[in-house]
Amino acid sequence: MNVQLLASNSQFSDLSTVHWLILGLSAFLIGISKTGVPGLGILVVPLAAAVFPSKASTGLILPMLVIGDIFAVAYYKRHAVWSHLVRLIPWAMIGIVLGALAMGKINDVQLRPVIGGIVLLILIVGYWRNRQRDEGDRIPTQWWFAALIGLFAGTTTMLANAAGPIMAIYLIAMQLPKHEYLGTGAWYFLLMNCFKIPFSAGQGLITEQSLFINLANTPILLAGAVAGVFIIKYIPEKLFKEVVQILAALAAIYLFI
Repeated sequence: MNVQLLASNSQFSDLSTVHWLILGLSAFLIGISKTGVPGLGILVVPLAAAVFPSKASTGLILPMLVIGDIFAVAYYKRHAVWSHLVRLIPWAMIGIVLGALAMGKINDVQLRPVIGGIVLLILIVGYWRNRQRDEGDRIPTQWWFAALIGLFAGTTTMLANAAGPIMAIYLIAMQLPKHEYLGTGAWYFLLMNCFKIPFSAGQGLITEQSLFINLANTPILLAGAVAGVFIIKYIPEKLFKEVVQILAALAAIYLFI
């Protein structure tokens, strides 16, 4: 199953029940991740890759991410911390351009361990910084920290929609409460995912037929988004951050092996 097959109307008759179930589960997890448990979003990367090659899955998943982002922004828009967005977005845009350039030079086999390795590196750095903070060290607010995160997040989100764990580490390091975390993340991903669309469409990863699949899964995605709104109300602050980091680590290891 490849990009050329996605461009054909016969593609939809070739999708089995298992394919549709996996796509539906991906949509539901995207919805929950946008409004409730951000760490779940990274699980969509290996899940979608089980049905489509990594490159094809990025174009298939991207419009669903944008739909989830719109829902999340509508619900959490008042909680965004724009000072963090201003520091991150220019670097992330550069990372997206770099990722688009690399897309034509890297294959699916090479892509997975690269992303997994970057995510694990960021998790280790985040853990080390948290230990330093517990011992009285300052939170990393230097420009280079935002630049590094922005570049990594932009590159990985373009290559495989896998910036979630990287942004999770940054926003947690900034000690944002869960609603500010979700509001800031919602605006960041909406802006960056929209910025990615011309690059993905230009490489043939988004087609009329792939958009039809997105449309078919939109009700499931919205159901997940509603579920996420209710779930977040019952997750304690400390548990919220621990769940995000654990899920990110597990997904990164899966990508790396």
